[in-house]
Amino acid sequence: MCGIVAITGTDTVAGRLVDGLKRLEYRGYDSAGIAVMAGDAIERRRASGKIVNLEALMADMPVDGPTGIAHTRWATHGKPNETNAHPHMSGKVAIVHNGIIENFRELREDMQAQGRTFESETDSEVIAQMIDQNMADGMDAVDAFEAALKRLSGAFAIAAIFSDKTDLLIGARKGSPLVLGYGEGEMFLGSDAIALAPLTRDVTYLEEGDWVILTPDSYDIRNANGDRVNRPRVKSAVNEGLIERGEYDHFMLKEIHEQPESLARSILPYIDQATQTLNLGEVADEMFARADRAVAIACGTAYYAAHTAKYWFEQKAKLALETDIASEFRYREPVLPQTGPAMFVSQSGETADTLAALRYCRQNGTPAVAVVNVPESSIAREAAAIVPTHAGPEIGVASTKAFTAQLSVLAVLAVNAAKARGHLLPGDEVAAVKSLLALPRKVTEALEAQDGIREIAQTLAPCHDVLFLGRGRYYPLALEGALKLKEVSYIHAEGYAAGELKHGPIALIEKGLPVVVVAPKDELFEKTISNVEEIRARGARIILISDDAGIKAAGNRADHVIRLPDGDDISLPILAAVPLQLLAYHVAVAKGTDVDQPRNLAKSVTVE
Repeated sequence: MCGIVAITGTDTVAGRLVDGLKRLEYRGYDSAGIAVMAGDAIERRRASGKIVNLEALMADMPVDGPTGIAHTRWATHGKPNETNAHPHMSGKVAIVHNGIIENFRELREDMQAQGRTFESETDSEVIAQMIDQNMADGMDAVDAFEAALKRLSGAFAIAAIFSDKTDLLIGARKGSPLVLGYGEGEMFLGSDAIALAPLTRDVTYLEEGDWVILTPDSYDIRNANGDRVNRPRVKSAVNEGLIERGEYDHFMLKEIHEQPESLARSILPYIDQATQTLNLGEVADEMFARADRAVAIACGTAYYAAHTAKYWFEQKAKLALETDIASEFRYREPVLPQTGPAMFVSQSGETADTLAALRYCRQNGTPAVAVVNVPESSIAREAAAIVPTHAGPEIGVASTKAFTAQLSVLAVLAVNAAKARGHLLPGDEVAAVKSLLALPRKVTEALEAQDGIREIAQTLAPCHDVLFLGRGRYYPLALEGALKLKEVSYIHAEGYAAGELKHGPIALIEKGLPVVVVAPKDELFEKTISNVEEIRARGARIILISDDAGIKAAGNRADHVIRLPDGDDISLPILAAVPLQLLAYHVAVAKGTDVDQPRNLAKSVTVE
């Protein structure tokens, strides 16, 4: 959620630290700050609101030096104001922190009893205070940092600098990601590889419990026990060009239009194009062949991807798939499959609740399959098997290309499970592969509806409520469409299974209410159209998303129509996501909201 960038070197760092913060804006934040070594003292600048406010402050009060830390904060403890903004300082130390210190009240009260005074309302300040107290008691900076770590409970990524050590930078991670970067005569820390992309592509993804001591020309990685360890040094896959907006007004629109390419990247690694068959390896076959049932766990948009996959797994592989929200699953003592896997779907691979659910499954002997966009992430590293989505960096907070990439990979897994379980008829595998391979072309075709969707969006912008309906595999798409609209436009929206209409939601229908109906022509189409008739009779305005056959069958029942390319039961749910994304985007633009960084939202929820 919060973002960290840190550098120790011999050149000035302030400008590069602020540039790194800008690359972390997509994570969501409400204040920003920087602290650098200026001579033998730490100088700090902080501002609430956007990074431009911090830049303006630094223009009036410039500060620079060879070692520094920077932070974007997403408030958890204390108001989003300058006092609570990071970095936090105490005596000779300044720190930045991402995460939640669960025992901060006890630690704070203990230090207050010793006469220490706190400036902020945050949980993070206790880290700086403890390190400073340890140094006042005679410990050197490294020992003081390590001793403080041992008293912390919760999740954290931390970076610290010290006024009497002008070339020292120390970082640590537990439950929140932290990446070590290597340069020429300088070293870096960042919340993710995106923050470090302009600085280096040589990185190490610190593992759970690791902490690291850095100088401009050295690094010393230690584990939670304080033992020196070696961690892999790898080339980051982040392409700097992928984290620029280019010709687009917003990252969200850019990423919507990147979906033909991101789908191709996500699908092709799992297909043998010569034989037009799937190729996921023996692990996937073994996990699903003898499964009694399976579970799929995720949060937010990723959960709706898992919910869509439920229909594919049950209809194609004849495998019962239970889907659950990670924050519920982890606390309800769920009964796990005896022989089947648990799948964990996450864009970042760092979602706190999803990671905790994975660990619950591991502890109980259930093999975990990670469907993630970051192969180096915590969820990927801790899973028994990983099926990457290859969507590339997604900067817009509202997930778009990551969602369709997740759908495509889950579809591959479902068809592969059907194959492993002996439920594919001759030719079914080839037909499924052809459908998947056609997705990039068909998404390009779906994007051609943008001008018409923009016009419809203008009519939705003044509305206070919008309903979304779908049946079968399009019900989760209705939920996702409502979520997208809520996220970026702040319009109240609800998604419902169309068959549930008469069980309560129909009471909401009134003259002029917009109702978006996701209904390609399938075996349930006539039932959905029956619901549309009920809605029209009460004066609602119908926006129908369907294919040519569905549009023809619907006749004049819809006030607005958004056409989908022709497809099948695999491709159409993925194609239907595109107009829902475009609709939410253009409504938000018409309303003038902050499309890429919606209020109160963070890209990666790394704390509860």
